[in-house]
Amino acid sequence: MDNVLVIGIAGGTGSGKTTLMKNLTARFSDVVCVLSHDNYYKRHDDLPYEERCKLNYDEPDAMDTSLLVYHLQELRQGHAIDCPVYDFTVHNRSDKTIHVVPKQVIIVEGILIFENEELRNLMDIRIFVDTDADVRLCRRIKRDVTKRGRTLESVLHQYQSTVKPMHEKYVEPSKKYANIVVPEGGKNTVALDMIVGRIQRHLDETKEI
Repeated sequence: MDNVLVIGIAGGTGSGKTTLMKNLTARFSDVVCVLSHDNYYKRHDDLPYEERCKLNYDEPDAMDTSLLVYHLQELRQGHAIDCPVYDFTVHNRSDKTIHVVPKQVIIVEGILIFENEELRNLMDIRIFVDTDADVRLCRRIKRDVTKRGRTLESVLHQYQSTVKPMHEKYVEPSKKYANIVVPEGGKNTVALDMIVGRIQRHLDETKEI
């Protein structure tokens, strides 16, 4: 499908990627599908929960990015895919899948999506959401405690041991691959309007073909 627009939204944990993505899908709900890199964490049925808690989930090897690349290629070619579903409460993939049908606009979001060359080369627009580290940490604490059943102590330990160092090693350097850097994510209405305009232009152009 030559008329597909692939938008990558990257940035640190708690930066506002999901808010930006939801704002875009709300505007273009009929023509947008989403692939979240978070759902492509590798399965670890061989490890007990206590061991899964100790894994580094913020490095590229934690993800099955090759499967995400394959699924994105399939969607671009007009084929539906079954996306895995990751359960953060147990640190493992669930047995569920999400059936994703191809749309004119595909949004790929995740902290490490620009780190992988093969994946980022499939994107037409790369957006990096840039938010202050303190703000990101506060958002992560609120999210993980309320939605993922974590304790405050475990969230802080994970942040200090893997999240922060991996952000500095992999996520922040990948910002150089972005076409657009958006401060404050989904709350940046000026940037949102610009991106909305770009998507609308793509849709108008494909109608004329």
